[in-house]
Amino acid sequence: MRDDAGHLSRGVNFASQDYLGLSAHPAVHQAAHDAIGVYGVHSAGSSALVGNISSSVRLEQEIADFLNMDHALLFATGWSAGFGVIKGLVRSHDHIVMDALAHACLQTGAQAATRNVSLFRHNDVEHCRDRLAAIRQRDRDGAIMVVTESLFSMDSDTPDIAALQALAHEYNAVLMVDVAHDLGCLGRDGTGHIGMQDMLGKVDLVMGSFSKTFASNGGFVATNKRAVKEYLRFYSPSCTFTNALSPVQVAIVGKALEIVRSAEGAQLRRDLMGNILSLRMQLKDRGMDFYGDPSAIVAVKTGDEALARMTARALPDVGLIANLVEFPAVGKGLARFRMQVMATHTEDEVTAAADKMGAAMRIARARLDAGYDETPLRVAG
Repeated sequence: MRDDAGHLSRGVNFASQDYLGLSAHPAVHQAAHDAIGVYGVHSAGSSALVGNISSSVRLEQEIADFLNMDHALLFATGWSAGFGVIKGLVRSHDHIVMDALAHACLQTGAQAATRNVSLFRHNDVEHCRDRLAAIRQRDRDGAIMVVTESLFSMDSDTPDIAALQALAHEYNAVLMVDVAHDLGCLGRDGTGHIGMQDMLGKVDLVMGSFSKTFASNGGFVATNKRAVKEYLRFYSPSCTFTNALSPVQVAIVGKALEIVRSAEGAQLRRDLMGNILSLRMQLKDRGMDFYGDPSAIVAVKTGDEALARMTARALPDVGLIANLVEFPAVGKGLARFRMQVMATHTEDEVTAAADKMGAAMRIARARLDAGYDETPLRVAG
């Protein structure tokens, strides 16, 4: 890895979102090559204007089937799916009630769609209820979208999806859940927390990204209503006014989804969870702590920004690649390292990662105690 100045460092990579390691899978590579031979490399149009190919239409149905829903619509990126499902459906007089820690694409979409945005405390169902009740007191019939994530990438925690869906129905609202970080890589069948909470096919709107488990850029929105899909195709700006996924990307995602749904995918998820639990245990054994529940994101606590930045400076020296996350991506005094685990990490690499994170923190503390200055580092995305 090279930094912005071109300096080279080497180390174990715990900064990859390729959770099942499918970007290196030979069958995925072959699918990409085959797609080039049949379709070329470019969609050359939006999905509303002849940008779709037969395999992208097929992929939409496969994603819908995977989620036990009736319809799905592809987007060029996960970010554009999150932005586009909100901007495409919410009008300026409508309301949005959103988890305060929702992803930037969701918050940006909300801000672009309406001024009527209410945030509720992270994963707090009762505070969400308070927000909905307050809206209904002044607007009995207005449309409301409730927005949350199935797995929050900075904290590795999950909401009570069933409770939020029931709440949305109680207040005549629509629930939208972002499944970017757990779909494909968590759960017995790979359907993530929606599946683990027995909510497959029961959530009003599901959006996700292919850039984590499915080895490609791209995203989707799934719905049980054909009218919603068609409305988004023509009224979601990030769908209508951008080129559709390329044939290569469609082929990659399709093959990755096939693997995710196979016995091989189930084994990869077992390998991933084994590595996750091992890393968490080894970090604990070395005196470190982390946020949330077991997932491919192990968010190691540092808290103090000075300690976090000095640790980040030491990581290349000890041979670990991991992303520092600090304000404004998280609150002040809540800095952390987002270590992202892969199914293809070896046991030795997991142990090395725990050792090296501990070593970097010890170096950082010693330097701070000795009066070393620390300068601001770029915030990880």
